[in-house]
Amino acid sequence: MLYLHDIWVNWFEGEENGYNVCQFHEWRKDDSVELLDQVPLLKIDPLLFNYIENDLTELPEQLLKDVYQKAYVRKNHERIQLDYCFVVTDGQGIIAVDTIGYSLPIRKSRLIPRQEQLVYDMVSDQDIIEYTYDITSSSSDKEYHILSPSPIEMAGLTRKERQLKQLLFMALDQLQSTKNVSEVRYWYTEWDPMKYETIQNKDFDEIWEQLYHETRVGWTSKHEILCENLIKGQPFFEKLWEIEHEPKVN
Repeated sequence: MLYLHDIWVNWFEGEENGYNVCQFHEWRKDDSVELLDQVPLLKIDPLLFNYIENDLTELPEQLLKDVYQKAYVRKNHERIQLDYCFVVTDGQGIIAVDTIGYSLPIRKSRLIPRQEQLVYDMVSDQDIIEYTYDITSSSSDKEYHILSPSPIEMAGLTRKERQLKQLLFMALDQLQSTKNVSEVRYWYTEWDPMKYETIQNKDFDEIWEQLYHETRVGWTSKHEILCENLIKGQPFFEKLWEIEHEPKVN
């Protein structure tokens, strides 16, 4: 088995979508970066890699057995053994995983560029390790929705923009639950004042679907203004907004 040593990881917990496991250039000073003293490295097929990177489903039993208690994290000069922690690559992408004792990829991280290159060098002449797993739950058939946007909707956005876009979608999801036609007309007019007349005879669902459809594309100052206004007076949403607008040090 291959092993990596002295690997920096920045854990993102409970993320089912790989776009939220930030690349090194988007790491922040207040992220929880750890040093893995030792971690197993596995070369796997692209389908399984995608399954691990973009889902929170059961990992192959044999993979878990192969990596069991073979990783160590260094904390305060102590070397602490981890039950199921490993790095996987398909030769194109790389992701580190820590299940925190479960059989799901609960915590995920990217690696720093120098260590990514080391991984590619180490696996270049290695055969893929074949694992059996439930292909029916593969993320190739994954259904995306308003609270789990597709990678296409997040493509090209910065970390801050992705977080704010998900916040906007959370607010729109909450708006949908109100079924208040006057309110949705108001917010749609805020989004696109030129269409005020065209929505007056539409019902709630039509207007909401139109608003959701139009906000799914990209991220602009218009999106940000709508998000800021939609969440006003909602402490949980306002806190998420504030977090993204605090000065960040990378």
